[in-house]
Amino acid sequence: QVQLVESGGGLVQPGGSLRLSCAASGIPFRYLDMGWYRQAPGKERELVALIGRGGTTNYADSVKGRFTISRDNAKNTVYLQMNSLKPEDSAVYYCKADLFGTQTYWGQGTQVTVSS
Repeated sequence: QVQLVESGGGLVQPGGSLRLSCAASGIPFRYLDMGWYRQAPGKERELVALIGRGGTTNYADSVKGRFTISRDNAKNTVYLQMNSLKPEDSAVYYCKADLFGTQTYWGQGTQVTVSS
């Protein structure tokens, strides 16, 4: 069983930055492929960024060049650095862990609101 706890959300003005963190426990972090997803009101949950066990990353086109996903295996934590935030980035952001493609775990979500 994997437990995921997100933090770092909040209210930020357009053009600002936030860093989200997701701390994992329960299974060796190095076994997990990690990702960030988001869901805005009335919309489906969508992929934001992925980082594999080996560090390979993948991003949604809408965030390329603005967001950076990273992981610290020593701290069992994945991060999402979000720069140049736009109002359309407002959503609940969820952390996801994938154990060898067999089991998937989700965090509780953290709210990001981009507004002036």
